[in-house]
Amino acid sequence: MKAGQGIPVRVAEIETVTPLIRRFTFEHADGCALPCFSGGSHIVVEMQGAGRVHRNPYSLMSAPDETRYYQIGVRRVDEGRGGSRFMHEQVRKGTVLRISAPVNLFPLVRTRRKHILLAGGIGITPFFAHIVELRRLAVDFELHYAVRDASHAGLANDLRDLAGERLHLYLEDRGQTIDMDAVLRGQPLGTDVYVCGPAGMIEATRAAARAAGWADSHVHWEQFSAPPPGEPFDVELAHSGIRVHVGADISLLEAIEAAGVDAPSLCRGGVCGQCELGVLDLDGELQHNDHYLSPEVRASGSRIMPCVSRARCRRLVLAL
Repeated sequence: MKAGQGIPVRVAEIETVTPLIRRFTFEHADGCALPCFSGGSHIVVEMQGAGRVHRNPYSLMSAPDETRYYQIGVRRVDEGRGGSRFMHEQVRKGTVLRISAPVNLFPLVRTRRKHILLAGGIGITPFFAHIVELRRLAVDFELHYAVRDASHAGLANDLRDLAGERLHLYLEDRGQTIDMDAVLRGQPLGTDVYVCGPAGMIEATRAAARAAGWADSHVHWEQFSAPPPGEPFDVELAHSGIRVHVGADISLLEAIEAAGVDAPSLCRGGVCGQCELGVLDLDGELQHNDHYLSPEVRASGSRIMPCVSRARCRRLVLAL
C-alpha cells in the first residue's frame, strides 16, 4: 500500500478488552460499505507517526459478511518499533486512518469435516471470523485458547457467545496448558488444525502434529513477525538506480518505500513471500527473520524478505 492510497476509515469505537489489548472498530470515512472478506483475512493499517510511517498487519475480527465496519485487536508492545504504541496512544475515536484491502493468508479449508483452532494471546483474533464461518457452514470445530491469567481473558465472553461449549479456555497462572498431543490424538479423518500465537506454541503444535502422523497439508499456522531492529546499513537498488539508507529501527521494506520506490508486499510479516527480492551483491551477511524462505535459499544468500529481514554489511545490492 503506497502512502496516500488504500481505504480511508474513521475510528468508530475503541474498547479496552485486556490490560494490553484494545479492540478498534473502523467505518469507511465516506460512509460507504467496506469490502467483503473471508475468515482469516488481515488488513494493513497505515499510521503517520513522528517522522515516519508505520504499516502494521492486523487480523480482522468482525464477521466476514458485515460490511458496515471492520474490527481489529491491537496488543500494545512497548519494546516494539512503535506501531502498536501509536494505536494505543495516538488514535482516538474519530481519527481517520488508511487501511489496505483485506488479504487472506490463513483461510479455512472448507472441504474438511472438522477444524481444531488453537490460539495464544492476541493470536485469537483471526478465529473470531473463522468461527462465524464455521457456524454458518454447520461444520464441527473445537477452540482451545490460552491466556496469561483471568485479567487477559477479556475476549472470552465474546468467544463463549460464538463458540459455546466448544471453547476450552486455559489460564497459565493456574498451571493450565493446552495438551497438544491429547487435542490432536484420535481426531476423525478429514480434520485440520489451525494455530495462531507465540512462536513456541506454533512450533509445539507442528511438532505434535508430525509426531501424531498428521500430513503437513492439514496443519495451518499464522504468525506475523515484527521486523527486529539492527545495525544501520545502506542498500543499492539496481533497477531503480538509487541508494537507500536503512536506519536501526525501521525495516528494509519501509526504507525502500520511504525512498519512493514501489515494492510489492502483502503480509508485511515474513509469511507470504510477496516482497521477496533477489540479492545481486553482498559483502556481509543477511539476517533472515522470515517464515517463508527455505534453509537452502537462506544459506545461498541469494534472496531476502525485506519486510522483516535486514543485513549486516557494507554493500548490499538488490534486484529492484
